[in-house]
Amino acid sequence: MASVPNEAKDAIRITNLVKRFGDFTAIPDLSLSVPPGSFLVLVGPSGCGKSTLLRMLAGLDEPTGGEIAFMGQVVSSGTGGVVADPRMRNAGLVFQSYALWPHMTVAGNIGWPLKVAGWDRAAREARIDEVLGLLGIAALRDRYPAEISGGQQQRVAIARTLAPKPSILLFDEPLSNLDAKLRIEMRSELMRIHRATGATSVYVTHDQVEAMTMATHVAVMNQGRVEQFGPPRDLLARPATTFVATFLGTPPGNLLPATREGDMLVHAGVPLAPAALAGSHDAVQLFYRAEQITIGRAPGRPILTAEFSEAAPMAGKVMVTAATGALRLSAIVDDFPDARPGDLIELALTGAPDAVFAATGERIE
Repeated sequence: MASVPNEAKDAIRITNLVKRFGDFTAIPDLSLSVPPGSFLVLVGPSGCGKSTLLRMLAGLDEPTGGEIAFMGQVVSSGTGGVVADPRMRNAGLVFQSYALWPHMTVAGNIGWPLKVAGWDRAAREARIDEVLGLLGIAALRDRYPAEISGGQQQRVAIARTLAPKPSILLFDEPLSNLDAKLRIEMRSELMRIHRATGATSVYVTHDQVEAMTMATHVAVMNQGRVEQFGPPRDLLARPATTFVATFLGTPPGNLLPATREGDMLVHAGVPLAPAALAGSHDAVQLFYRAEQITIGRAPGRPILTAEFSEAAPMAGKVMVTAATGALRLSAIVDDFPDARPGDLIELALTGAPDAVFAATGERIE
């Protein structure tokens, strides 16, 4: 779980945050700290609380309990009655919808928040030109939103957010309305903009590929809690819970429930691993990555019989999905299997489990 350091230098510090909507608790008790200049991605399934958290960071929703601090300054407190005006937080929010003013040109949309903030005309024009250049949309300066594409509108929305030079940028699934090719292009653009501005960024998505490719830090959320927080590589290499282990990764890893029988851990009558790996637990979940499973028998390796479901090409390999009982297993192999959906195939586990988890989901060290 994420820890909360005491340094006032954290760009964002969230302490014991609670958010309730009537009888429903969306966020029960969340603590998180974000170092300056980070690109934090909040990732998780629909309804996990990530957008609710972002709205509280932006000042659009008030917390029920706990507090949020930007650069050591409390901006929201559910117990202290502190709620800083969203305009005074030095934070910019990019919505999922572009929300551009249709009657204003691109330059007008970008310059509007500067005008509201009291920038003089010369300073506004200089800053508009600067962010137009940063986003590569200078040629769109005098066009209206209806005259440009969706991808261009999103660039304008980002430019408008960057114009007042916020120290914190908040993104609420900004790429979800774009097609697959544009999403990839805009991911690269957002990473470049992040490097150019140095602003601390918080980005909400349900797409774990976006999380893994863009983030310096990832917070995996589930039911209003942070299951694990850290650099993407660390979360992939050492998932702390079964939720993280099976949510991240392409394809996600495989969990096999196993029970202690003598000196072995056994699944469906097949001995899989030494019981010593379970510590004091009698029932565990063994985690195998897809590349640890092959099709066909392997000498000295545990074999599971499964029903073949499908095969799909993936980066020069083939991802095979099969079912054993109620479990779906994924394997990465070199070639398409000679099998049709419904055929029985043999899956070999080629090494020790990559991790062992308790039946309740926590990693066993």
